[in-house]
Amino acid sequence: MEFKDYYKILGVTPETPTDDIKRAFRKLARQYHPDVSKLPDAEHRFKEINEAWEVLKDEQKRKQYDELRTGGWQRQPEFTQAGGRGYQRDEQNGFSPEDTADFSEFFNSIFGGQAGFAHRGKAQPHFRQKGRDFHVKIRIPLLEAYHGGVQTLQLQLPIQTPEGRTSETKSLNVKIPAGVSQGSQIRLKEQGGEGIGGGPKGDIYVEIEIEAHPYFTLHRKDVHLILPITPWEAALGATISVPTLGGNVNLKIPSHAQSGQKMRLKGRGLPGEPVGDQYVILQIQTPAANTEQTKALYEEMAKQMPFNPRQGLGV
Repeated sequence: MEFKDYYKILGVTPETPTDDIKRAFRKLARQYHPDVSKLPDAEHRFKEINEAWEVLKDEQKRKQYDELRTGGWQRQPEFTQAGGRGYQRDEQNGFSPEDTADFSEFFNSIFGGQAGFAHRGKAQPHFRQKGRDFHVKIRIPLLEAYHGGVQTLQLQLPIQTPEGRTSETKSLNVKIPAGVSQGSQIRLKEQGGEGIGGGPKGDIYVEIEIEAHPYFTLHRKDVHLILPITPWEAALGATISVPTLGGNVNLKIPSHAQSGQKMRLKGRGLPGEPVGDQYVILQIQTPAANTEQTKALYEEMAKQMPFNPRQGLGV
């Protein structure tokens, strides 16, 4: 009876962690699945791969197999012929040789009906897996993030054909919900890779990246705007038209306003639950004294309004 090196079949070693073995199994199972592969030995390889995974995924079976492998399997009489003590042990557990007919004589001599596939007769082990998910990024303007919209994607997706692996161009319309934020993901259900063995298609995940705006900055759902104002608007107070993502609104500037002062426009950020706000940061800008007349005005202000903004610094 031929000894089966299950580690070699999956391209791993006895030191390989179970999670890495699982990844190796899935990769090979996709490659040799009879519904996908056109290789002449695909069905045989697929059965070997399933058999190896059936043993190595299970801690108890793997330990039993490792003991046999390192201890010299030919020297143990119970494994020298099919139908030996291995079958007897399984029949005591309610299994029969027919339960594992799709696995090798070597497997049955060790485990018999412990496989867990619970196949009867000549049923073929069935590998069913969801198709591959794809991740893409799209850039949208801030105003589209606010209002919502539709983006058309042109994607090159890999596909499997009878002639081999190729790619196809897929055009998809992505609905952008109003209020979508930076880094949000939109799931396009079952628009990804084809499933294997009747499994569902994969998904496409579209990650949103919001483009920088000339004067708005985004902080999660909130919008910040630096608003320039004149010294007299800051000193006397004023009502000023201020841009927001939803259009201009009037903002009342209080008297004695200072640069860096932050004012809140409730509910004027990105929509959603919760809705964001807009914060207006005041920035006093001083006109240049570039004529004799403007210089005279500044000199008169200095006489009429003696003021030392550095008084608290002790200078």
